[in-house]
Amino acid sequence: MRIASREDLKRAAGLAAEDMKSQTKRILICAGTGCLAGGSEKIYQKLKKMAEDTENVEVEFGPEIAHVGVKQSGCHGFCEMGPLVRIEPSNYLYIKVKEEDCEEIFQESILNDRPVERLLYELDGVRYREQESIPFYAKQTRQVLKNCGHIDAENIGEYLAVGGYRALEKALFEMQPQEVIQVVLDSNLRGRGGGGFQTGYKWKQVARQEEKIRYVVCNGDEGDPGAFMDRSVMEGDPHKMIEGMIIAGYAVSAQEGYIYVRAEYPLAIRRLKVAIAQAEEAGLLGENIMGSGYSFTIHINRGAGAFVCGEGSALTASIEGERGMPRTKPPRTVEQGLFGKPTVLNNVETYANVPMIVLNGAEWYHRLGTETSPGTKAFALTGSVKNTGLIEVPMGTTLREIVYDIGGGVKGDVPFKAVQIGGPSGGCLVTSNLDVCLDFDSLKKLGAMIGSGGLVVMDENTCMVEVARFFMNFTQNESCGKCVPCREGTRRMLEILEDIVAGKGTLEQLDILQELGEAITDTALCGLGKSAALPVLSTLKNFREEYLEHVVEKRCKTGTCQALKRYVIDPSKCKGCSKCARNCPVHAISGKVKEPFTIDTSVCIKCGACMDNCAFGAIYTEN
Repeated sequence: MRIASREDLKRAAGLAAEDMKSQTKRILICAGTGCLAGGSEKIYQKLKKMAEDTENVEVEFGPEIAHVGVKQSGCHGFCEMGPLVRIEPSNYLYIKVKEEDCEEIFQESILNDRPVERLLYELDGVRYREQESIPFYAKQTRQVLKNCGHIDAENIGEYLAVGGYRALEKALFEMQPQEVIQVVLDSNLRGRGGGGFQTGYKWKQVARQEEKIRYVVCNGDEGDPGAFMDRSVMEGDPHKMIEGMIIAGYAVSAQEGYIYVRAEYPLAIRRLKVAIAQAEEAGLLGENIMGSGYSFTIHINRGAGAFVCGEGSALTASIEGERGMPRTKPPRTVEQGLFGKPTVLNNVETYANVPMIVLNGAEWYHRLGTETSPGTKAFALTGSVKNTGLIEVPMGTTLREIVYDIGGGVKGDVPFKAVQIGGPSGGCLVTSNLDVCLDFDSLKKLGAMIGSGGLVVMDENTCMVEVARFFMNFTQNESCGKCVPCREGTRRMLEILEDIVAGKGTLEQLDILQELGEAITDTALCGLGKSAALPVLSTLKNFREEYLEHVVEKRCKTGTCQALKRYVIDPSKCKGCSKCARNCPVHAISGKVKEPFTIDTSVCIKCGACMDNCAFGAIYTEN
């Protein structure tokens, strides 16, 4: 149905809602990237085939209305427990589902309306039947991710049924462009992709430019290791982001939009293409949207995976077909962005917030989060935590609530050590920061940042020097090389960190690390370069004793740094067989047959050949 008026939208939404209600049972199989990797496609195909083959049970074929809907949804978020299957209306959530579980699921939950108890989530002896009661979900406030896992990710009708494009309707028919900008300004929506710049002010700057050709760009590059928030929105609820982009276009009088998404996200790209085609066919995108007289088109550009293209000017250069490199500012993107024209540039999550704000108002938005950081934030919770996955909480939620209430605590119940927040552009939060509110301003005071929203939990067995080396290696490899501080400074910092983990570090090098980090932060050309040293500076500040252990004692107490391990022979277990000495490639082991042998640690290269060849378990490593 083509929507040419407000009445058409209302009618289409009503019909779509009726379609959903007519499905007396709905099976929602998670088809996010994580669950697909775990085999959810096979689960979907089997359940779909079973529904087709079952007498008196129909499955949806195109426009046909079914009694049972077998759907592929976006990411449910509970990635640790995937593949996931949700049964509606009973709201059962089945975890770690296998293809061989399908028959029991269909027989029990679809035909007999009973849960499959063994597939339900269980914690401390309590088995949770409803998804919403599981602590992982119960502690969240899902707004941006509200539809993910609950609607068919490739069906515009289901998005319309849950209120989709109503905000766009309101903006086009009830508000002037400046009123849209004002409500976003009043909401104090801050960009969810990095430093938290005020979204409404950015839009206002674009709208006041004399140049009449303007663009709206969505940054879906998401290059931080361990971050997958934007990907999950694009895969699970693409129309919400698209609706936000169209509203932004209307607010600043732009006619074209571009979505920049990395080529490593093939599923997100495919679903975006489907969503754009559906919106165009429905009259919600393209010429004369809903008969309002406003026209807007969206294009997709695939990036090659360069981390620097997450920076605004590098991203727009890449869309233009140039090498993705940041440029000197001013002029800024709002003045001269894409093709030299005024450009609104926000990330996926920011645009996904816009429809809710326009529809519900700024006052509603301020009920969530903190005064200076209202709303919610999606985080990718990974690392040494029991419940990894995609979460969404109000701004100002404490780290303790996320790690222990939602995440279930540290794996193995070992002591918590730190969280790396914001990826390579962020910093470390430690035990003393567990009760700090996670919002833009509180984190800035600690020398950290929310960034795109990656949260990597680390326990006491994590070497923080190696963590700093890992992130610096990533940043150095991804440096575009345009400015000397980032190109040469990160290289030198990486060399020093590699010396330290190899047992060659000096106290002087620790001082040089600090000086280099501060210099890069002060002088790098772009925001990514300015934040490149943050993981090192924050670990130097919070875990200096670990650096000193590596440098002075030549010891890594976690045993992570291979070069700092010491191989030792237990004389009480050594039988003097000499097999270890005969297999040592550098002749570091000496002794007499039938007497305990010893290892010269100054010669030992830590290859482990001695341990592999000892039949008596007499050789061990000492951290």
